[in-house]
Amino acid sequence: MRKRRAKKRQLSPDPKFNDQLVTRFVNNLMHDGKKSVAFALFYDALDIVEERKHDQEKTGLQIWKDALSNVMPYVEVRSRRIGGATFQIPMQIRPERKVSLAIKWLITHARARNEKSMALKLANEILAAAKEEGNAVKKRVDTHKMAEANRAFSHFRF
Repeated sequence: MRKRRAKKRQLSPDPKFNDQLVTRFVNNLMHDGKKSVAFALFYDALDIVEERKHDQEKTGLQIWKDALSNVMPYVEVRSRRIGGATFQIPMQIRPERKVSLAIKWLITHARARNEKSMALKLANEILAAAKEEGNAVKKRVDTHKMAEANRAFSHFRF
């Protein structure tokens, strides 16, 4: 496609919760096109979250959504070359990209954990992120610190 941007495709909602965000998360979780395996992992992880939750009013899905919102960054740094020097310029993030980064970070840091199964790893990372702990939240904090440290270059915004 030369001139037009590609159209955004509508995701079908997942079968259990009827939520498009769940499908988006599962699509990122999926390996080698094995979507049913990814759905099973995600649902197992939410069942584990449901068992271990401390807040009795919230469901596993609500805890997962809280965890996702705790991981979402608001600013990031982008490299820009100006006069031979490369500057890290802090910029606001579009809402779609916020969600994408949060999903990617949550899955990446869940995979890096040292538990037995992927469902257990994902559940523990979700519970940690819901309490504003864990590596995914640390990644967001580091991103915000980097943007704050480079605030002096914000006048170079493009």
